[in-house]
Amino acid sequence: MLKVEEIEAGASDIPEVNAETFQATLSKQGIPLTRETTHTLQVNTGLLCNQACKHCHLSAGPASKAIMSRETVRDVLAYARKAAFKVIDITGGAPELNPYIRDLIEGAGETAPGVMFRSNLSALNDGLHDDLMDLLAVQRAVIVASFPSLSASQTDSQRGGGIFETSINALKKLNALGYGMAGTGLELNLVSNPAGAFLPPSQEQTEKRFKDQLVRKWDIHFNKLFSFANVPLGRFKDWLVSSGNLDAYVNKLKSAFNPCAVPGLMCRSIVSISWDGYLFDCDFNLACRLHLGGKKTHVTQMEGAPEPGSTISVADHCYTCTAGPGFT
Repeated sequence: MLKVEEIEAGASDIPEVNAETFQATLSKQGIPLTRETTHTLQVNTGLLCNQACKHCHLSAGPASKAIMSRETVRDVLAYARKAAFKVIDITGGAPELNPYIRDLIEGAGETAPGVMFRSNLSALNDGLHDDLMDLLAVQRAVIVASFPSLSASQTDSQRGGGIFETSINALKKLNALGYGMAGTGLELNLVSNPAGAFLPPSQEQTEKRFKDQLVRKWDIHFNKLFSFANVPLGRFKDWLVSSGNLDAYVNKLKSAFNPCAVPGLMCRSIVSISWDGYLFDCDFNLACRLHLGGKKTHVTQMEGAPEPGSTISVADHCYTCTAGPGFT
C-alpha cells in the first residue's frame, strides 16, 4: 500500500511483470497515443474516505491526511476559468469529506457547462453531508455512483458492514430528488467493479441486470451503468500481491488488449489535478505520481488546457484501460 507521505513524495506503485510493456505494445502495433482536445478537468479532492475498499487504486481511507486545501480549490477554479473546460469532474477519496467541497461544487457550476460528481453513496448519505444532494441537484451535476454489486454480502465484504443498505437508501433519496428519473434531466450513473482478479462481464448485460433488479426489489432507477476492470494499483495491487495473483492478472489485462479502445481513452481528453495541485493525464497516473506528459507541473503554472498532440505518460497499468471494451 502507498502511504500518504510516500504518494506525496512521488513513490511509484506501477505493477511490474515479465511481459511486453504497454508502450512497446503501442509501438509494435503502430498505435499513436497523444492528446486530442482536452475538454474535461478532473479534480481529486483528496484521499480521505469513509471506506477502505479492497479494490481502491488510491488506497484512500479514513486515516488519510491528503486533502485539497481551500487555496488549491481556488487555484483549480481559476485554472478552470482560464482553460474554459466543458466539464469539471469531482472525485476523491470521498469528495463529500473535503471541508471545501461546497465551494468547489458551486464554483464548478459557475465555471463549466457540465459538472460531474463521483460518490461512493455512503458518504453522501451519512447524516452529515446529505445536503450535498440538494446542492448537486441545483447545479444539475451528473452523479456517478459506485455500486459494485446487487449482493449485500458481497458489497459489505468489499466496502464495509452496512454499506449496501446505506447505498440503497442514498439511491432512493436521489430518485426522490429526480435523479435517474425520466424527464428530469438529472443524470444518475452507476459504476460496478469485479470483486476479484478477473475482468468484468458485458457492460450491456450488467446494466440490464442491475436495472431489472433495482426496480423490482427497491423501485430504484438510474440512467447508465459502467462496468470497469480494477486497476492493479494501490490497495488492489496489495491484494493481488498477497494472494499471488499479480502476474496472472496483469497478463490477463495484457492478453485482452484491444487496439480499438485506444482512440476513446479518457486520457486523450481529460486532465487530472491532485489534491496538492499537480497535473496528471488521468487519476490512475495520479495514483502512482506519473505526471502530465512526464513533467511535474503545478496548476498555477498552466496557461490553458494541454495542447492537442502532446505526450501522454503511460505504464503497464494502462493495459486496464484497453482491456476488452476498455475505459471509454
